Amino acid sequence: MSSQLRYDGVAIALHWLTALFIVGLLAVGLIMTDLPKGSALQFSFFQLHKSMGITVLGLTILRLAWRLAHRPPDLPETMTSWEKTAAHAGHLGLYALLFGLPLSGWALVSASPRNIPTMLYGVVPWPHLPILSTLTDKKPVAEAIEDLHSAAAWILMALLVVHVGAALWHHFARKDDVLRRMLPRFSSDFRSTAR
Repeated sequence: MSSQLRYDGVAIALHWLTALFIVGLLAVGLIMTDLPKGSALQFSFFQLHKSMGITVLGLTILRLAWRLAHRPPDLPETMTSWEKTAAHAGHLGLYALLFGLPLSGWALVSASPRNIPTMLYGVVPWPHLPILSTLTDKKPVAEAIEDLHSAAAWILMALLVVHVGAALWHHFARKDDVLRRMLPRFSSDFRSTAR
């Protein structure tokens, strides 16, 4: 059993930075689809959305690499086996979507008949995926990827609600340390990382 009570500082920072970008991505994604089509504002929002998506992909790669090299704290012994299984499945689902959504977004941009270049944060040019960008009939492929991307975004929102709800339930109903071990140390009331 791990002697660690909390996630380490790097894992905590990557978690909250990813969370911040995900909330921003979802907000920008919802707003940009309601803006006038082809407007300069919509174009700016699309570019920001693409930039944030690639950033999430990079953060997720870092998070997974860090997690594979640093064992996370064990789940509380008070959790039943089905709760632990659900927690692990939820985390796997979140990781799958944190990879899948940016990759499907990148694929969508690459397959788009409009062939609009991506400039990350208006500075760094980002290439299209080679196979998708050279298709002769892009429209049906782009439409299929767009449907997949949109459905995955709604699934991510649902999983996030469950994830946050579970963390709050652990904190307020169970009164265990599941939420606190992922919070930054803003005060001295946190226990040592060693038992």
